[in-house]
Amino acid sequence: MAIANFEEKLGKYADVIVQVGLNVQPGQKVMILAHLESADLTREVVARAYRAGARLVDVLWDDEYLTLVRLQNAPPDSFEEYPVKRAEWLIDHVKTGGALLSIRALNPDNIMAVQRTAMKHMQPYSEVISGHATNWCVTSSPAAGWAGKVFPDVPQEQRIDRMWESIFELARINHPDPVAHWKEHSAKLEAMGEAMTRRKYTALHYTGPGTDLRIGLVDGHEWLGGGTDTPNGTHFVANIPTEEIFSMPHKDRIDGVVKATMPLNYQGVLIDDFSVTFEKGHVVDVQAGQGGDVFRQLIETDEGAASLGEVALVPYSSPISKSGRLFYNTLYDENASCHVALGRAYPGTLQDGTGMSPEKLASLGCNISLIHVDFMIGSDKMNIDGITQDGRAEPVMRNGEWAFES
Repeated sequence: MAIANFEEKLGKYADVIVQVGLNVQPGQKVMILAHLESADLTREVVARAYRAGARLVDVLWDDEYLTLVRLQNAPPDSFEEYPVKRAEWLIDHVKTGGALLSIRALNPDNIMAVQRTAMKHMQPYSEVISGHATNWCVTSSPAAGWAGKVFPDVPQEQRIDRMWESIFELARINHPDPVAHWKEHSAKLEAMGEAMTRRKYTALHYTGPGTDLRIGLVDGHEWLGGGTDTPNGTHFVANIPTEEIFSMPHKDRIDGVVKATMPLNYQGVLIDDFSVTFEKGHVVDVQAGQGGDVFRQLIETDEGAASLGEVALVPYSSPISKSGRLFYNTLYDENASCHVALGRAYPGTLQDGTGMSPEKLASLGCNISLIHVDFMIGSDKMNIDGITQDGRAEPVMRNGEWAFES
């Protein structure tokens, strides 16, 4: 590894994951979902989790090659099969308060049938995670395939090093004290979220090239960003890196057209140069230069897939945006740009939402779906206004940057 002080930086990255991302508690069990090429980082995280007092740290390894073998060779009618015991194991782990870390490279490139089967079986798990019932974190580690997509212009033997350099930079690991720096960064995002919540906007109005979109917000919505708390008071940061604040749109109050400003990598297909038109909360038209058919299949997953479950604000000057790279990984790409997500909403973005039934949430405007797929809509030409209770428009963002201070 040619990166200067690589082992030191890897250790600091693991420290941020354990101390800030997960905030592992003494006596807590930890589960790690990791790809095989993340072994170095995974081992560092395991060691530090035990030092933080973890009772048991278990790792569930994933091999993308084995997934590819299945897709190429298994009978097509077998894609509805799923290892149910694995799902039950994970669901039991998070429901009993275990911490959960996912170390990802590329977004999964499964075919649609496999993806839908997994989502159905993992729905209870997703509900626990999205409701912040336990501490969890998603982060990334390089893999050869991912590095090749992000850095095709770099000699093959140098790509993994370049990926590590980017991860260390964008995950704020190059700071002299990254744990302290992360806590400060998280606090700033939390303060901005609190400032937006206090404004109690009824809607956001987006204008920019190809975009004139009004997104209604659920009554009692809250803006979250940085870290959040579990019911027992454990403060954790679910995404490393993160640059966003986000909240809950009203599933029936979305109207207008929005032009995506970055490609969407979904199911291994690049959806590019696309715009989406909404009426009364649902997609009524999709225009795309590439991958439009896949987008249309996506919004047919279930009833909620054609509406929005998340609205997120990210300044255009975010470090990931400044990198100028498409990472083909939602964790990074969504933190380069303001974005919205088709599908499932996060109950935690509604006051007292985590204790509500799905039926009650839906009655208040919360979108229910198996999917949650972000696509990016921000740019340095995007303006966003907040609509007040009495119908006035107040500047929230101008030319992609915050128009007020927290």
